[in-house]
Amino acid sequence: MGNRFKCAAAIGILIFVQAFTAVAQPAPSSAPVAQGIQIGPGDLIEVTVFGQNDLTGRFRVNEKGDVLVPLLGSLHVAGMTADEIAMNLNDRYIQGEILTPGQAHVTVFVSEYATQGIRVNGEVKSPGVYPALGVRMLYDVLSAAGGLTLTASSKITITHKNAPESPMTVEYDPEATPPTIPQVQILPGDTIMVPRAGIVYVAGNVAKTGGYILEGERPLTIEKLMALVGGGGHGAGMDHAHLVRTLANGSREDIEFSVNRIFKGRAPDIVLKDGDILYVPTSRIKLVTEQAIGSAVGLGTSLLLYRVAVQ
Repeated sequence: MGNRFKCAAAIGILIFVQAFTAVAQPAPSSAPVAQGIQIGPGDLIEVTVFGQNDLTGRFRVNEKGDVLVPLLGSLHVAGMTADEIAMNLNDRYIQGEILTPGQAHVTVFVSEYATQGIRVNGEVKSPGVYPALGVRMLYDVLSAAGGLTLTASSKITITHKNAPESPMTVEYDPEATPPTIPQVQILPGDTIMVPRAGIVYVAGNVAKTGGYILEGERPLTIEKLMALVGGGGHGAGMDHAHLVRTLANGSREDIEFSVNRIFKGRAPDIVLKDGDILYVPTSRIKLVTEQAIGSAVGLGTSLLLYRVAVQ
């Protein structure tokens, strides 16, 4: 019976971890369509003029943002999209009487984006710059970066190269198995930032120790957190709990307080912050408590993580 319980618990933990680390297929929901990709130096474009093989070819954009095209010479294309380049060439061939309106039919395809990779920062397993041969989907890029970490926030920020002043925020459901990533287009030169979610650690004589990831619109307090952990265990020193908080200068502050007084409304509830450690002792012996708090601080991310959605 004991072995069955351990096996079931292990499977449950494995499923929990997979739910956080996997990157899912996109959700069947509508998403904003990104603007056209702008051409930059080093990119390779493929120009096709229907029925005119001598005007068709592949051209590399130089460092000035120009390309040399047959019969027209130098053409500045940096900052233009493929469709805009095609329209420009079409008009120039007609204006130069190289082609008649009935003959002019130009298409442009970007064969290679040389330097406009997609940057992925934050809580992914392998942050860095990833090549983009065109428009990619958010879940593809996150998969290439190794997937999300356990401490990833449920809100992802995307900054498009063409609109750096207007970053967009995309939310996903980390509770889904696997997490559901919305359909969002990512362009060459874009940046994806996956912030770290706030975490509060709980140790000592409580029903469920662990790291609780702060999610939701409302703050998490001691009273709410104690409800989430299932309360104190047998013989818990609820009147002598400790809150270990890291200050701005890096030092730690140990605040002793009474959980029971908060429950009874005789003491103000405490709003928790990222990095806080709640420790509920069994014994009031100072040495034992200090050693236990030190151990709790050292546990770090080795604790099992739980997500907290405070609405």
